[in-house]
Amino acid sequence: MPPEAPRDDRCPGVLRPHEAADGAMVRIRVPGGQTTGTALRELGRLATEYGSGLLQLTSRGSVQVRGLPEVVPEPFEDAVARAGFLPSAAHERVRNIVASPLTGLRGGRADLRPLVARLDRALVAEPRLADLPGRFLFVLDDGRGDVAGLGCDLGYRALDAERGELLVGERRRVRPVRLGEATEALVDLALRFVERRGDAWHVRQLSEPLVEAGEGTETDLRLPSTPQPAGATGPHLVVDVPLGLLSPPQVEAVHAVADGGPVVVTPWRSLVLPDAAASRSALEAVGLVTDPDDAWSLVSACVGAPWCANGRSDTRTLAAQLVRAGGPGVRTHLSGCERRCGAPTGPHTDLVAPTRVDLAELVLARA
Repeated sequence: MPPEAPRDDRCPGVLRPHEAADGAMVRIRVPGGQTTGTALRELGRLATEYGSGLLQLTSRGSVQVRGLPEVVPEPFEDAVARAGFLPSAAHERVRNIVASPLTGLRGGRADLRPLVARLDRALVAEPRLADLPGRFLFVLDDGRGDVAGLGCDLGYRALDAERGELLVGERRRVRPVRLGEATEALVDLALRFVERRGDAWHVRQLSEPLVEAGEGTETDLRLPSTPQPAGATGPHLVVDVPLGLLSPPQVEAVHAVADGGPVVVTPWRSLVLPDAAASRSALEAVGLVTDPDDAWSLVSACVGAPWCANGRSDTRTLAAQLVRAGGPGVRTHLSGCERRCGAPTGPHTDLVAPTRVDLAELVLARA
């Protein structure tokens, strides 16, 4: 029997903020990570005017704004909507779509950017899908295998430019589907989940399989998530964002390099800037990382104290200390408590704070 999920879905959105120790925090969905420098710049302006000034990237390619007033101002919400991030108030928390960040740019077996747009429109157009949980995840892998292992509820993996496999749950029960039919198939399965979900947040928590045995075959596709390393990939540039926190100068630099055009937010707290390989120095100048061997590429951390009430240590300061000392040598995540928020999905070393002092000692030992 699958574990029972809590009834209260507290996953935050723009219109349902989370109360953190540093103020209200909102999560802004960016389906497939597909956005623009202009849109990010507007979110940065709103973060500076109403919040902490930082944009926080998440492991699902979303953007969070922290440090907002307890009652989030309506002008903030209205501006987020005008920037294109809130097409439906009822569906804002269910637009959780992760896609291969380089799809349509370089590599992969298919360009899934049109599928991202079609699926997003279909989710918003179906009133019943507003009842999907805020943690329900769609994953669209263009065949390179970079996001198929992220643990989707529903997804699509390209086999070639026209065909792919439908992914259902973490056990990856699959069946073939043409790319042009993938949106309808995913929406139909999402509706089936809504009808059967009860208290479940995820497909894996259903008491009965979402897909019957005759509808497909069970295939283990649980592959490690493989982020694209920082640096140039053809004419494009992958930029690591230390601790996933974009400062106002960094947002401005991204906007300038992208010339307001396409930017992709990845599920590894990095950005893809199309046709920007020649502009890496402007991004490095504001602290963004374009070298895969940079120590920041191996270090991540939860927000920690004092931003999080559960945090027992200032993880961000300790992470910076670890990087200044030359880095840990292996992928390492610093956690202020046992929840390990923001931990990488792939192999890594966890440093968890029993107390503030103890985590500092662990970091110093690593350094």
